[in-house]
Amino acid sequence: MTFELDPDLIHLNHAAVAPWPTRTREAVETFARENATRGSLHYPRWLETESRLRTDLGRLIHAPAEDIALLKNTSEALSVVAHGLRWQAGDRVVISNEEFPSNRIVWESLQAQGVRVVEVDLKAGTTPEDALIAACDERTRVLAISSVQYASGLRVDLEHLGRFCREHDILFCIDAIQSLGALRLDVQSVNADFVMADGHKWLLGPEGVALFYSTPAARERLTLHQYGWHMVETIDFDRRDWRPAASARRFECGSPNMLGIHALQASVSLLLETGMDNVERAVLARTRHLFARIEASEHLECLTDTRPDRHAGIVLFRHRHVPAEPLYEWLMANRVLCARRGAGVRFSPHFHTPFEQLDKAVALADAGPG
Repeated sequence: MTFELDPDLIHLNHAAVAPWPTRTREAVETFARENATRGSLHYPRWLETESRLRTDLGRLIHAPAEDIALLKNTSEALSVVAHGLRWQAGDRVVISNEEFPSNRIVWESLQAQGVRVVEVDLKAGTTPEDALIAACDERTRVLAISSVQYASGLRVDLEHLGRFCREHDILFCIDAIQSLGALRLDVQSVNADFVMADGHKWLLGPEGVALFYSTPAARERLTLHQYGWHMVETIDFDRRDWRPAASARRFECGSPNMLGIHALQASVSLLLETGMDNVERAVLARTRHLFARIEASEHLECLTDTRPDRHAGIVLFRHRHVPAEPLYEWLMANRVLCARRGAGVRFSPHFHTPFEQLDKAVALADAGPG
């Protein structure tokens, strides 16, 4: 059994907090049992799981394992970038007007240093990419964008943006939390300098452990602000001389979240075994299924861009006669786990979500609270 969700629950909230696969629950139970009965007797084996997770995450994004750090969450990784760069007054960071607070507040925190945050209306250009590129100038140091917007579900063309950034010496920072685990990502082909994503959404893992990818050149531009035993090149408790690790481990100052690592490694292994081609195909099939059912409904209107290549796993919609909040409460009361975002309600199924559950959820939304 891959998942053990309550059959009375329709889980359409992977864009918030995902349910764990069976193997992830089993990995956590095994780790907890071993810790309770044997303590750290097998710590070297735990380190093998940590190493395997880095390798698996590298496979997931087509990157070397040494370019991946395991941090606490997306916000921490963004903060490492934002407060690691050396800024001058007048420098600019370009973001969109649809970002989750994690990818807005961290850049706004630099304004005391004279950094200007340019918030771009993604609808202001012919394409979202055109709008973002038009906002960049010779003082732009970073373009920071979500691969998929958390509320609208809009998907941007990362390859197009990455090429522009590489050609203009702008650091390209991708918040991939709303796509990694749902869509394929090749950090080489999109010319990413930094990518971050917490494990608890589409990666099907726990909160508290996140991927942070950086190229060797990009991470050399970051000043470290956290230090400890784990971030040095040679881990030897008796040595007095040290230097930061050349790998991305330099961003991990202390003891790892071993419980989270065991859980996330199990979840990522499922995605890799399923194959990200298959996962992406299944996610997009469910998104298109929701689009079709919403379009055919009497009272619902889709707010997510339905054009090919402009959506991922998120579907935002509204009821023409029922405000978003009571509609959300109605769905939750009927065991449809979803989210209220912006002017509508957000559904976010994963590759394993049964189609009949999608039909039932849309029918409930269409009927409304009456």
